[in-house]
Amino acid sequence: MVLGALTILTMMLAEFQADTSATVASAMADRDGVQAEYVARSAINLSRLLIAMEPTLRQGIAPLFVLLKRSPPQLPLWEFSDRLLAPFNDKDATQQFASSLNVNFSTGKNLGLPFGRFEITIADEDAKINVNLGASNDIAHIRLAKELMGLMLPPQYNPLFEQRDATGNYNDRLSICAAIIDWADVDENAMNCDTTQNSPTSTGGIEDAYYQLLAVKPYRRKNAPYDSLEELHLVRGITDDFWATFVDPDPTKPEKRVMTVWGQGAINVNSANAQTLLGVVCSGAPTATICTDITQAGIFLSALTMSRAMTMGAPLFGSPADFIATMKGQGMLGPILTGMGMTAVKFLSEADFAKTITTESKVFSINAVGIMKGYKRETRLRIVMVVDFRNAPNLSGAGAAPSSSTGPVTGAPTTAVPSTSASAASTSIVQPATAGNAIYFRID
Repeated sequence: MVLGALTILTMMLAEFQADTSATVASAMADRDGVQAEYVARSAINLSRLLIAMEPTLRQGIAPLFVLLKRSPPQLPLWEFSDRLLAPFNDKDATQQFASSLNVNFSTGKNLGLPFGRFEITIADEDAKINVNLGASNDIAHIRLAKELMGLMLPPQYNPLFEQRDATGNYNDRLSICAAIIDWADVDENAMNCDTTQNSPTSTGGIEDAYYQLLAVKPYRRKNAPYDSLEELHLVRGITDDFWATFVDPDPTKPEKRVMTVWGQGAINVNSANAQTLLGVVCSGAPTATICTDITQAGIFLSALTMSRAMTMGAPLFGSPADFIATMKGQGMLGPILTGMGMTAVKFLSEADFAKTITTESKVFSINAVGIMKGYKRETRLRIVMVVDFRNAPNLSGAGAAPSSSTGPVTGAPTTAVPSTSASAASTSIVQPATAGNAIYFRID
């Protein structure tokens, strides 16, 4: 009797202990998850402040460019975000930052995290090809078609377009280019991406019923803007090989991504990677030697990569005209390219090509990971936010966006009406913020 009672009590105690341990572990995991989320949110806010500071810092170095009769270029602070924000990270990152600059943070306040840490990466979305141009007007369709064909044009990619996809079909460059644009445009006309014509055209016939004829889970073409980059997986011809080659070569490094669904349209030649720049050049000069000869393309890619390594991230081009002159073998960098054996590029229209590129970025995706270390475990939470800094007022107050009393963001005057809390709140939503406007947010 006694042994039976002891056995029952022992089993009850073991069960209570297991339940209590599971409850405590679950509570601790929830606690660490909340803390990791707010660490990541802090990193997001610090990153937005860092980007917002850039115009003010650029004004500070403007006198250095007066003698050169040039405007100061945009400073790519986002490329060094992990180092510049180190004083606000954990103790180890703060100490490394202090030792590298030989400064003492012991008397500072609100620096460093007493618990946890964050990892931050900021990707320039204006350095990538924006496939949502396909949801815009006909001129944007033509620009996107040229950029996509320029990206896929080099002959080293030929084997990629000679393989069957999962449905057993072949997809060449023209069909994939058309499929990417037709997915987002609002009409039912198929896009003709043939750049051998005077210009691509949207009158390539009627869009087919390819998606509705799929054997497994058929669906309709969207005919609306892409909501996320992952939506490209639904487009005809976007295989895993195509994705790894032309869309996102390394998911752990967003700066290497080639395509985007955000961005202002024009591509920043100072921050775009070498592969994207090659595609952009080929969009304006499809018959150029670097677009048809693998050796010439290799010279361009290696020379550009080497030049950026030598300048340690400093902008290479002060304006779109500087980039065009470089590709023509002129300017400061052009003779270096031609000296390495690259043939100078002759654009079909320099004026049209200049409209497709820029030297200033306005849209950024911030990838922040909050990390909390526990006993024999580590809790990680990732936040992705895309922020648009177009029309954002400077921190110094110069160039501030118009107030709510002036009507739309464009600043057009309107008739004054009594303000209510509801109308003021709705108006404030569309007003540009100093730290940019968030246009995409995701928590993983």
